[in-house]
Amino acid sequence: MKKVLITFISLLLLASTEVKAQPGPVKKVANAVFTITTFKSDGSILANDHGVFIDGEGTGITSFSPFIGATSAKIHDARGKELEVDYIIGANELYNVAKIKVKGLTSSAPLAADIKAGTKAWLVPYAVNTPACQEVKVDKVEKFNSTFNYYIMNSNAPENAISCPFVTADGKVLGLLVHSNTDSDVHAIDARFTNSLKVNGISSLDPALKQTEIRTKLPDTEDDAMFTLIMAKNKGNENNVVKYIEEYISKFPTSSEGYKEQAEYLMLKNKYAEADKILQTGIQKSSKKDEAHYNYSSMIYKTAIYSPEKYQLWTLDKAYEEAETAYKIQALPVYQHLMAQIIFSQQKYQKAYESFIALTKSDMRSGELFYEAAQSKRMLNAPKNEIFALLDSAVNVYTRPYTVQNAQMVAPYIYARGKALDEMGKYREALKDYNEYDTLMLFRANHEFYYTRYKCEMQIRQWQQALQDISHAIILNPNEPTYFAELASLDIRVHREEEAIKSARRCIELAPEYADGYLLLGLALCQTNNTTEGITNLEKAKQLGDKRADGYIKKFK
Repeated sequence: MKKVLITFISLLLLASTEVKAQPGPVKKVANAVFTITTFKSDGSILANDHGVFIDGEGTGITSFSPFIGATSAKIHDARGKELEVDYIIGANELYNVAKIKVKGLTSSAPLAADIKAGTKAWLVPYAVNTPACQEVKVDKVEKFNSTFNYYIMNSNAPENAISCPFVTADGKVLGLLVHSNTDSDVHAIDARFTNSLKVNGISSLDPALKQTEIRTKLPDTEDDAMFTLIMAKNKGNENNVVKYIEEYISKFPTSSEGYKEQAEYLMLKNKYAEADKILQTGIQKSSKKDEAHYNYSSMIYKTAIYSPEKYQLWTLDKAYEEAETAYKIQALPVYQHLMAQIIFSQQKYQKAYESFIALTKSDMRSGELFYEAAQSKRMLNAPKNEIFALLDSAVNVYTRPYTVQNAQMVAPYIYARGKALDEMGKYREALKDYNEYDTLMLFRANHEFYYTRYKCEMQIRQWQQALQDISHAIILNPNEPTYFAELASLDIRVHREEEAIKSARRCIELAPEYADGYLLLGLALCQTNNTTEGITNLEKAKQLGDKRADGYIKKFK
């Protein structure tokens, strides 16, 4: 018992000596050390770690691993104050380090320069009161990335001090504690390396950063910042999107894009009056007034077309005024194009046609303009050959062989041209366009396309192809009764009565009041000598108003 007591007192004296022996600058660093806690989406704790602030505005360095799978993070500083982690400035999964930013002012510690082997250092733990710093020596220094140091210490360190800083006698941070995976050594990655981490436009594609839901800092250039914002929107994290928009406006206050993004977000929340105010603020503050007016016009136009009930103050007339204002500031074809689209929506088809055709002679010449001109002609009830000619021009804007990008752009116009040929009765030519469209779409078109091509194939008696296409349409949309009726009709035509019976029955299941299902089922049953049930179904079709049914009833009775 006496021996144990002596040992305990010795340890106390040793700890006291270590605390007193540590230089003043080392103790001061303790004010900048923090603990960090990351959380899962359900609010439960994911991981705990440490780190150190390297400036007074909330920039800190820590390990990256606690952020993997995290949706939020908080830190407690040496005074016990809780602060929220706002974003990650940079991270490196290989070296397991991260640079973060919290909201609020913080104590800080400077970074050490190039430290040599043999240098005395101290491990500064997290402590609300006076810390017991452990003295160590830098045993080895290895270079990486040409500039930075990998420090190996000559002593062990407690497990609960992971990511706490090693500092020099003058109170400068050389790195954070990392335990070796292979032996008892401890080491540190140069704090200057962690401080050098930063984000750019493609950071949102970084495999490491994609493992965390905590957002990264918005890059410093407009293009990179907008790319990051767009990627965040695609990812669907609403909280991060809101923060990015706020940061974008703060970072680029004279850019109209931030106000546009904020307005779009408000519109998703049905806050159109607030969106209107934001867009007008954008006009006032943006350095490029024409872009701000164009954005305002574009949003008014889309709302007036697709959701006019959402905000009645946004009319097509107002949209046109804003687009015209943008065009007066700078006469860009894109502004003129929006004006033409608005005119089309106002049913001023002749004027819209003239505007679209005029734009085909500008640098903006595209298949879309010829297509829109064709739609204007269609609304003017122009001859079919005139409409076809415009659609043909829309296709011919793009040269063969098509690039991957051009293939996606030209495909809709080839489809539209095919439909125009179909309407003109030129079925074989139409089918060529339909086939090319299907190829360009990598045979992944929608059910409506395969139904359209099916009807064209029926016109030229290509039964096998038609059978394949209507079957494909059913696979893509198995709840459309019309498709089953068409399949049953074709089955009867090519003497596949048993298949026709199955298709007709499915049609009736989907649409019990659809006369075609009963008519086709009746015909198929009668042709398989099941006359009694067949006539019963034909009589049901007659009751539902099908005028053809009576003739078939007389035929099979």
